[in-house]
Amino acid sequence: MKLVIEKSIPFIEGVFEPYGEVVYLDGAEISHNDLLNVDGLIIRTRTKCNAALLEGTNVKMIATAAIGSDHIDLEYCKEHGIHTSRAAGCNAGAVMNYVFSAMFGCAARKSRNIIGATIGIIGCGNCGIRVETAARQLGFKVLLNDPPREESEGPSQFCSLDYLLANSDIVTLHVPLNDQTRKMCDDAFFEKMRHGAMLINTARGEIIDEAALFRALPKLDSVVIDTWNGEPDVNPRLVEVVDIATPHIAGYSYQGKLGGTRMAVRSTARYFGITDLFDFVPVPDIEGMDSVRLNMTGMSQGQMTSTFQYNYPIFTDDFLFRMNPGDFKALRRDYKYRREFFIE
Repeated sequence: MKLVIEKSIPFIEGVFEPYGEVVYLDGAEISHNDLLNVDGLIIRTRTKCNAALLEGTNVKMIATAAIGSDHIDLEYCKEHGIHTSRAAGCNAGAVMNYVFSAMFGCAARKSRNIIGATIGIIGCGNCGIRVETAARQLGFKVLLNDPPREESEGPSQFCSLDYLLANSDIVTLHVPLNDQTRKMCDDAFFEKMRHGAMLINTARGEIIDEAALFRALPKLDSVVIDTWNGEPDVNPRLVEVVDIATPHIAGYSYQGKLGGTRMAVRSTARYFGITDLFDFVPVPDIEGMDSVRLNMTGMSQGQMTSTFQYNYPIFTDDFLFRMNPGDFKALRRDYKYRREFFIE
């Protein structure tokens, strides 16, 4: 067995060496020639796994240590018998932390009361569910929009997108990128949003039509963007005008990275029959990074804001990114993973 592994994946070096040949490469630089005699590929999101990369190679399996799969041509892989897996849900806790730190941070800066406000969650997968659970625990009203889930589970707990946009004080995006969601946040989308609403995007940059967002900015109270069109070459004008701008690190918690590597290793081990790694758990390399449980019962908005900012000071990430948006790749690569918190 020969594997190519993206070298930025944490906690994975040395794991597969007893079972075969392993080569570590930069994810964005993995080429067709690198894969000619390779059996498996373990990556994050910077390797575009399409026909140009895979055609004529020996790759039989691709595991991504990330929740999304829009960097993988799934149809091509299916047609050519290439097994794929992703680390669904590994960063859901971190994304929830990001959303609430951003939400309360923006509200504090603008002296806005959001306790009891309505949060509209678009996309109710792993991340959306975690945001929903925390929102209900904190006393927010919640609206959910997820057409695939509504179709399979019935309409009782979901609403239309139009209704959500018209009735939400805060709209947070958690949908995958596909033909239905690409540029879903267009002029019509923003026209339906409430005046003074907040928008948070931790999903994929291409979900938002940037030109439409620029036109909608005077209508919106706050805009928080973590994922961008054209990454890593983001629009510096947009970075300047949004309320919080970060370099696609919403899911970058210590627990999330442990989970992503754990899932990628286990799925690879199962495909190749490496029984020793079926229950693989990464060995943490930092002490004192256990997740924190927060009891916020009876707290005022000011106390909640302080608690969220203490456990994840989001404006530090915002400041570092604004200093030089051109360092997008380096800021992600060198990010100091934060520990997650859970709300009780």
